[in-house]
Amino acid sequence: MRRYARTVVAFALATSVVTGTAGWVSGDAQQALTGPPPGTTSWRADRALGGELPDPESSTPTEVASFFAELSEQERQLLLVRHPAVVGNLDGVPLELRYRANSLALAAADAPRYRSLAAPGRQILAFDPRGRGLVAEVFGDLRSARRVSVVVPGSDNDAGTFDRKVADHGAPPGMARTLHKAAGPGTAVIAWAGYTTPVGVGIDAATGRLAEAGAGRLERFTQGLTADGLPEPAVFCHSYGSVVCGLAAHRLPATDLVVLGSPGMRADDVDGLRTRATVWAAKDPTDWIDDVPSVRFAGLGHGTDPTDPAFGARRIPAGDAQGHAGYFAPGTESLRAFAAIARGASADTTAGSTVGSTAVEGAAR
Repeated sequence: MRRYARTVVAFALATSVVTGTAGWVSGDAQQALTGPPPGTTSWRADRALGGELPDPESSTPTEVASFFAELSEQERQLLLVRHPAVVGNLDGVPLELRYRANSLALAAADAPRYRSLAAPGRQILAFDPRGRGLVAEVFGDLRSARRVSVVVPGSDNDAGTFDRKVADHGAPPGMARTLHKAAGPGTAVIAWAGYTTPVGVGIDAATGRLAEAGAGRLERFTQGLTADGLPEPAVFCHSYGSVVCGLAAHRLPATDLVVLGSPGMRADDVDGLRTRATVWAAKDPTDWIDDVPSVRFAGLGHGTDPTDPAFGARRIPAGDAQGHAGYFAPGTESLRAFAAIARGASADTTAGSTVGSTAVEGAAR
């Protein structure tokens, strides 16, 4: 009876939070963008190379990579020019082709909300203008990097808000840029706003519907990196992005899963994630996410706080980070620890569940 009472109380608390009575903002319901890239219909009909092209929906990234490996440079360029929207978003395509394809797609879009993404020198690894828009950008030399990281952001992120004016470390490209700078030579970092995120903090943010769709996209994206010969990445998951990572964990090729400001990963503990990656967690004392009930009931909530010792993740110090978006701020313990992980610390770290930044950095050397 007591357990039932606690569940009812938790449900009531969760409901009050997501409806705004606890200070959250009500968000509009979003339709998750799923399926193959734009332009798939014409791609499927194309016989310019004498046969069918790999189907963007059913072919695996490994199959796509094998197909492109057999093409001549002239054949690759032909597909690039004829189908930039597919080539730029098809996981398994060589990254150099994807950069060029997305440059063409952005030039063709010529939309004010995406204009900054078309600036010279930017390495856009994915760009889909449908809906609110999806985008991924690379910082560093991805082809030569010994260590690769992917940053998965939370609510209110899309191609249109990607370059919004916030703190240098707040938006996805800022998180990736500061992590790359802190991690140093031999690393590359990808800011991946490649799924439909919740808007505001309402029902979408309190359920796993959008995260489930995002998990499939993240799985395929990371599989595309490894199919293209790149190292398995460390994946940094912020806020609702950690829900995406939690649902994707069992099929995600990753060395590390790092969650920060997480409302939960839809798992009771690390074992429930069914991942071989090392799992890390950070939460600063001023983060409002700490007020979110760590429950999962009737479809609401995301479960155990990953920084709870019972969850079993390795703790990252975040005492000097400020607020929900402060984890990548230069000079913070959390960023120093993130950078050490991005350099490969977890491969040598065998300490207990709580790891200080000095220890992490030492393990990285």
